[in-house]
Amino acid sequence: MNIFRLTGDLSHLAAIIILLLKIWKTRSCAGISGKSQVLFALVFTTRYLDLLTAFISLYNTTMKVIYIGCAYATVYLIYMKFKATYDGNHDTFRVEFLVVPVGGLAFLVNHDFSPLEILWTFSIYLESVAILPQLFMISKTGEAETITTHYLFFLGLYRALYLINWIWRFYFEGFFDLIAIVAGVVQTILYCDFFYLYVTKVLKGKKLSLPA
Repeated sequence: MNIFRLTGDLSHLAAIIILLLKIWKTRSCAGISGKSQVLFALVFTTRYLDLLTAFISLYNTTMKVIYIGCAYATVYLIYMKFKATYDGNHDTFRVEFLVVPVGGLAFLVNHDFSPLEILWTFSIYLESVAILPQLFMISKTGEAETITTHYLFFLGLYRALYLINWIWRFYFEGFFDLIAIVAGVVQTILYCDFFYLYVTKVLKGKKLSLPA
């Protein structure tokens, strides 16, 4: 494992922990898109089905279990424990417009036409757009809490570091996964405007605001 993948994993884990702590400490999920979190739970569930069929390493298994567990814990906090604080009126993105096309694309473009491989491909495609309901929600409300922007920053950083990881692996190992790379590029592009606002506003102590 190279340093870019490791730091990418840690950034991803940091994003998840930041979100969970935000919800638990404030006893509120205001400003958080439950739909994005459901999509991420679906991403991890379909990607890590190989937990039932293969063992790669203790690190690999541990991280997968943590990602799945935290994803469903977040969904539980939003839709069950702190349901009264969930802002469903602004979380209105039509997720079927993401899931259905992504599902179709996974069937058409994959490495191997087998159930596990199709589901893995589906998870890669879905992850690239799963943040859209959250970004859409922020655009509707016009602003985001600082802690939410930190979560989004680390989530975007994880994806950017994974892109560098793919480049590193191609250069040093000759390994190239076009599906993962293209999906990673798409996901990173979605974060570009947010990264700019994060650096120019949030890091300077200002509140992140977007035109509603």
